[in-house]
Amino acid sequence: MNLLEIQSALRDLKLDAWLFYDHHHRDPIGEHILGLDPHAHITRRWYYVIPAQGEPHKLVHRIEQARLDSLPGGKTRYSSWQELQSGLETMLAPYHRIAMQYSPRNAIMYVAMVDAGTVELLREMGKTIVSSADLVSQFEAVLSEEQIASHYEAQQALDEILAEGFRAIDRRLKSGITEYEMMTWFQQAIERAEMVTENGPNVSVNENSSDSHYEPTAAHSRKIQSGDFLLIDIWARKNRPGTCWYDITWTGLVGREPSERENHVFQTVKNARDAAIRIVQDAFAQKKPIAGWQADDAARGVIREAGLESFFTHRTGHNIGTEIHGGGAHLDNLETHDERRILPFTCFSVEPGVYLPEFGIRSEINMITSRDKAEVTGRIQQELVRI
Repeated sequence: MNLLEIQSALRDLKLDAWLFYDHHHRDPIGEHILGLDPHAHITRRWYYVIPAQGEPHKLVHRIEQARLDSLPGGKTRYSSWQELQSGLETMLAPYHRIAMQYSPRNAIMYVAMVDAGTVELLREMGKTIVSSADLVSQFEAVLSEEQIASHYEAQQALDEILAEGFRAIDRRLKSGITEYEMMTWFQQAIERAEMVTENGPNVSVNENSSDSHYEPTAAHSRKIQSGDFLLIDIWARKNRPGTCWYDITWTGLVGREPSERENHVFQTVKNARDAAIRIVQDAFAQKKPIAGWQADDAARGVIREAGLESFFTHRTGHNIGTEIHGGGAHLDNLETHDERRILPFTCFSVEPGVYLPEFGIRSEINMITSRDKAEVTGRIQQELVRI
């Protein structure tokens, strides 16, 4: 935890304090920001307030009074619920506008960790509770130089693995290979490259490619054969603590040229992807703030104009960090209205898709931002792959 940086951010946002609260590990975001042990035995409520100025303070139960000893600040102990409420009132007396892991109307559910009853209690004390979403983005999504470098390590390795995977499918067409067997091939290649992944990857043909989270199994898997439409969604990070993910999706055809319909859908998805890339790049070049929903609108507008909006069923992209779906702004004005700013030194995917009953096309790239620049970090698919 960097106390001075947190306090500076609170002042920038004109907030009096940031209140952290936990019980039975209900707030992993707060644990990570504060540097607490995610496996510690937590059976009683604790509270930790960081003011915009001055010393932090802890409120802990007497039988777990050492739980926050790794953090700076004074300590108040309680046993009864009356002591708890009294301690909270005293601890928070100087502060009015207080950030918590809360989202009005659960609009940004990724940060909505605090329960409604706690918010009600604090409002009864006269406090204005505001969302910590922008603070969480700053302290969870912003990457270090080492983490950015680890993303590019994963990018170089995974781009090579994907290219070799397409060649492996070509070599094994005659002898036969299934979606599941190819998924296993990718998993083994990722392990050989000293990387790790979570589930997947998604290797799917024909109508299975319309299921954006499809996972083949040994029992339920299609054979890949000439004439098929193919989608591969693959993600990995270097097998070291604190590394950043790389996450991409490519599509192609096995043993044939694309139909007019497939070409039209691919070009639409490609143009939508490029529209989102362009609006983010322009905003950073002009040093203008941009929220996640705005990039989603740029991509979605292209697909809407093509008459395919009803087949674009998910957000345009997600934040990427040490978790594949990170704590920063998502490119989303469908599932949520994500008003969080896309911050410098963050990573995120751009992945619009169109999912028809017979096939689905998604084109996914990753971007990393700096203070005045946003760039795509890997290869960009410009046409359907031919196998």
